[in-house]
Amino acid sequence: MNSAVPPEILRLAREIAGQVIVPDDADYDAARRVWNGMIDKRPAAIVRCSGADDVAASIALASKTEMSVAVRGGGHNVAGNATCDDGLVIDLSPMKDIAIDREACRARAGGGVLWGEFDAATQNVGLATTGGLIPSTGIAGFTLGGGLGHLMRRHGLACDNLLSAEVVTAAGDRVRATVNEHPDLFWALRGGGGNFGVVTEFEFQLHEVGPMLLAGRLAHPLSKARDALRFYRDFCASASDELIVYAGLSTGPDGDPRVGWRPVFIGPVAGGESLLAPLRAFGAPIVDDIAPRRYVDIQRIVEPAFPPGRLNYWKASFVDELSDDLIDILIEAFARVPSPYSNIAIEPMGGAVARVAETATAFQHRTPAFSLLVLSGWISDADTEANVAWARELWERTRPLSSAAVYVNYLGAEGDQRVLDAFGGNHARLAQVKQIYDPGNVFRLNQNIKPALAGS
Repeated sequence: MNSAVPPEILRLAREIAGQVIVPDDADYDAARRVWNGMIDKRPAAIVRCSGADDVAASIALASKTEMSVAVRGGGHNVAGNATCDDGLVIDLSPMKDIAIDREACRARAGGGVLWGEFDAATQNVGLATTGGLIPSTGIAGFTLGGGLGHLMRRHGLACDNLLSAEVVTAAGDRVRATVNEHPDLFWALRGGGGNFGVVTEFEFQLHEVGPMLLAGRLAHPLSKARDALRFYRDFCASASDELIVYAGLSTGPDGDPRVGWRPVFIGPVAGGESLLAPLRAFGAPIVDDIAPRRYVDIQRIVEPAFPPGRLNYWKASFVDELSDDLIDILIEAFARVPSPYSNIAIEPMGGAVARVAETATAFQHRTPAFSLLVLSGWISDADTEANVAWARELWERTRPLSSAAVYVNYLGAEGDQRVLDAFGGNHARLAQVKQIYDPGNVFRLNQNIKPALAGS
């Protein structure tokens, strides 16, 4: 580090066990990159923390100097909240410890663990918990926002499987949050995002899963999309909790638009054959690669479609009904999608997700039938305007047919009202918890919950 580095950052670099990276360092550009290529920010320093003590020291420095603070787990959030301009990035990526208690079906994992790493470790002993659909997603942001994944209809959201969390607060205190210890904080961490502190360790409930599950992809030409999505809607209405079937519109390897289904049966392979038979018998699919697959392979099946560095812009909402009108809007819009890298995804909710009370965790949205996600992706900066406009226009057209609610992990920089939409009726309680654990709103580079006013 050279003499131009502020003395307080130099001091931090000397005092912590981890690494401090500043703009003049050779690895700065690589360290500041996040998954979404649209995000191009230049923090004053990136602190790669080796443990909770490094996190506490970083928070203390930021508080003393009034620097803004971003927290990075996996850096996969589409909004780019894992980095910032001119502030301090608390980077948890070195914190990779995973400890599994096979007998108790529990696992502890550091705040920098990615889902691919977690799944590989837990599957070594035949266990898993609800995790991200892309292995490079961090366990931290995913879980704190709720955590929608392949296992959710059978085993609940990621946040429903959180048993405890080790947290460094804005005051630098290290606390353990469980149903019995700091229960208000524990409630808020399960869906309230990164508003309440830095979670340095997560403890999850694990379940017997796989290692082989029946899963794969079915695809039909876009000309069959209307009938396919209506059939899908009716099929999902009576689907077993052990079966999750994602639907979507995408561009195939041949360049032609298509409608697809991606089923995963969370149970013995033989038991899934009859349940998937109606899907496989529908029409004349141009793709049917459903087969027994390892769970870890299922968890990476969509990864090639979402590589790091591509430009991404998302819009999302929850949907109570996949109506005929909504289906028609989605198909018409996708027929004129400007990029072959864009997708429309439909995620079925229900099952175990819906059996948790709306106020039991900070994640409130337990009753919608589907999550609808418009995923606009492209390569060239010159195409940004057209691709963002397509996503926004489609989302606006879907609004009258969708819920106002939205999954917080899918939000971009969309304003205060959308944050309220994300937290719904739990927002007021979250603001009260925020006032207790972060009254100065140190952790504000997120889908921010402002502290409740004193006495409110």
